[in-house]
Amino acid sequence: MKLLTYSVNNNPSPRFGFKIENRIVDICNAAQWISDNQNNDHFLSIPKTLKESLMTWNNNYSILKQLEDYVINLDINSFSYNESDLVILPPVPDPPAFRDFYAFEQHVRAARKLRGLEMNPDWYKIPIFYFSNPNCCYGHGAEIPYPSKTTELDFELEFAIIIGNGGTDIKSEHAENVIAGYTILNDWSSRNLQREEMPMSLGPAKGKDFASSFGPYMVTPDELEDSWDENRKLHLRMTCHVNDKKISDGNTNDLYHSFGKMIERASMNTKLIPGEYIGSGTVGTGCILELRPENTGGWLKKNDVVRMEIEKLGVLENKII
Repeated sequence: MKLLTYSVNNNPSPRFGFKIENRIVDICNAAQWISDNQNNDHFLSIPKTLKESLMTWNNNYSILKQLEDYVINLDINSFSYNESDLVILPPVPDPPAFRDFYAFEQHVRAARKLRGLEMNPDWYKIPIFYFSNPNCCYGHGAEIPYPSKTTELDFELEFAIIIGNGGTDIKSEHAENVIAGYTILNDWSSRNLQREEMPMSLGPAKGKDFASSFGPYMVTPDELEDSWDENRKLHLRMTCHVNDKKISDGNTNDLYHSFGKMIERASMNTKLIPGEYIGSGTVGTGCILELRPENTGGWLKKNDVVRMEIEKLGVLENKII
């Protein structure tokens, strides 16, 4: 399923839906319509938000799949919208936490080389992450305010998982029990602010915490079943265009540390909460820092449009204002 959070007609109250072709089925409205018109109240138990649904994800996902199968045979116009008419919010607009890992070797190697550093052999032993700001999440189509005191604004092409069920000390082989779905992530970065922080061995903080974009959907694992190889590597092409010029071109299969290993590390001695985001880190070629501004047309500027696309996950586009 492709699940999403959205609003209608500039109403700030978020709605919960799923995609069928170019229509977005409003889950609450569909459940109510079926109850009123077909005397079937089974679907009224579905929570009103994706975040709430993730609390007991296995049960709720089962009912959501049943609803999807049910409405396919109905005229859905009574309880659905054209996607283009909606304001698309992050799948979880208010996550309890957002951990971003550093798990693509090509990007790590290139970033360290720019600082005159060799690869740290410990990087291969454990997946590492930083905590980003869960209070500055933007969705597809949102305008991103250019951050103050920034002279080198960058994008970072990533993908992320969303936690369902939650848990503590989760082993990597059991990670599928808490991966509710996948989404595109743009980890916006102020490189000059980040450069101030990192020499002091603490960060990134202000270089990152002004904006993160997620979306447009949370794509459930069953949608990606045929994209895994025999080594359990996920193969999805990842691209980023700035003002229609392709800047980045990578693939999820270059991920060195699996999401299973990330989950094991993240949940060690603590509890992962349903609705959390866990980011992959930047794919190789996935930012201006790595490619260098002289090769890409410079750092990002106001009015630039950044368009990220990942196979089967959709398109995440934002304009800088």
